[in-house]
Amino acid sequence: MDEKLMRTDAHWREQLTDEEYRITRQKGTERAFTGTYWDEKSKGTYVCASCGQALYDSGTKFDSGTGWPSFWAPVADDAVESLSDRSLGTERVEVRCNRCGAHLGHLFDDGPKPTGMRHCVNSASLKLVKHDEK
Repeated sequence: MDEKLMRTDAHWREQLTDEEYRITRQKGTERAFTGTYWDEKSKGTYVCASCGQALYDSGTKFDSGTGWPSFWAPVADDAVESLSDRSLGTERVEVRCNRCGAHLGHLFDDGPKPTGMRHCVNSASLKLVKHDEK
């Protein structure tokens, strides 16, 4: 992982779209089945929309039926960080980009093998870098 990336709020507001800013910097969420990548099937690497760090590989993406892109593992253990989230009066696990702190979504323990985990991620927090399909 690259070293931590610290930016001002003004920088993020200028760099990101309104939706990306609302989700990644203000811990928002998009409605189910509305994001760009919930049903994406292309091969590639999903990178952080804020800083470009590689987060998830399409090979770990699966259809969770939830309407959000779901992955059973990040590209590397240190690509994302998990933090306790009690914002809705219940305990959840927030997933953030470990480089810039962007809110990605939440982590659940109802995913497929081999990890049994589901990284439920907002499309607006990601950019897909497609692999060459030759």
